[in-house]
Amino acid sequence: MKKQYLILALFLAGIQFMQAQFTLDGEFKPRTEYRHGFGSLIPEAAEPGFGISTRVRLNAGFATETYKLFVSFQDVMVWGENRQILPYDMNNSFAVFQAWAEFQLGSGWSTKLGRQVLSYDDQRILGGLDWAQQGRNHDAGLIKYKKDKFALDVALAWNQDYSHPTGFVSVGNGYDTTGFFSYKTMQMVHLSNAWDNFSGSLLLMNNGFQNFSDATGTRVYDGVSNLQTMGVHLKYKAGGFGLAANAYVQTGEHQQELKVKGAYLLGLDLNFKASSAVGLVVGAELISGNDKPAGETGAFFPLYGTNHKFNGFMDYFYVGNHANNVGLLDIHVGANFKLGETSSLMAKVLNFSGEKELASGEKSLGTEVDLVYGKKFKGFGLNIGYSHMFAADGMYELKGVSKDAAADVQNWAWVQLLIKPKFLNTAK
Repeated sequence: MKKQYLILALFLAGIQFMQAQFTLDGEFKPRTEYRHGFGSLIPEAAEPGFGISTRVRLNAGFATETYKLFVSFQDVMVWGENRQILPYDMNNSFAVFQAWAEFQLGSGWSTKLGRQVLSYDDQRILGGLDWAQQGRNHDAGLIKYKKDKFALDVALAWNQDYSHPTGFVSVGNGYDTTGFFSYKTMQMVHLSNAWDNFSGSLLLMNNGFQNFSDATGTRVYDGVSNLQTMGVHLKYKAGGFGLAANAYVQTGEHQQELKVKGAYLLGLDLNFKASSAVGLVVGAELISGNDKPAGETGAFFPLYGTNHKFNGFMDYFYVGNHANNVGLLDIHVGANFKLGETSSLMAKVLNFSGEKELASGEKSLGTEVDLVYGKKFKGFGLNIGYSHMFAADGMYELKGVSKDAAADVQNWAWVQLLIKPKFLNTAK
């Protein structure tokens, strides 16, 4: 009888499998980097960094008419991080990058629950940060509605740390995870619509950050500070001309009740397709800095975006740095060249200044040049990048490295290979 039940269960599972779509794919992304001023100015006496990291992902998806299930496992390996015959991974980098289920609710409604990527618009405020080997994800519930060219997304998150003795909901809700704007709670609404030549979106987001106080050496949870980020992303395209604009403000409080007043981000990019092989871009971004008294800040921070995409590839600003600082004025020009059917070259020049003055009264920070060459082969792709920072006097003051002590050349170079194999796809 047990054997008959097993055969029946396998038969029913087989019917469901035939009626569903199953996908299995992966990713192999090794990157070699030469760092001689990446992220900050390097002193003349310091040795440049050189290393190789590899991201490996395995993605599995299962879809039926009523729901989808997706799981993505990843490991980020730095070559040589483990000694020989070590029985475990030194940096504990293996992780579940995504694990979510999406249910169809009918009439354009659906809900997506679990660990997922939240990526919207040009990824300025919310993005997947795919450049970083670890990527960016959120543990959240997402309610979605879509009809024609209109879309509404509502995200809700409640983060908890069960490893702490007071983390269980029956005892308390203190959240010990801090750093990089890790939030206790999040509520987000994103609305978007598209017309013939124009599209626009509205973002409303609140993030609650756990506060702490220290009484006689014991950490005490002291409520939540809430920060609100609001704004629009607009796009227009007609023929070979395109325009993209961002306008965001922030108000409320950062962690530990640091009050945010008058913080803003404004961006505008103009694109022009000069020919089938040449695309041009000119633009500017203004991000407010801080000149408020203690306990307040006027500095805007783009929070959970793909910040490597903006303000230069050398990551001098808003990539785990430059929070509550002098802000930024980024004026840039760039060009994309199609060199053939399978290759391209991107060139960009960015000039940086502080939105507020440094202590010396200086604003000028410097100029960066970014170059990226891309080549597509059969089944994989190759990218080669080079960036050079021409620092101004203000950059030495901002980064805390004197001009005399800093290296004359500040540069960064990298080579990246990307393979995305498709192992299995049962779709007809």
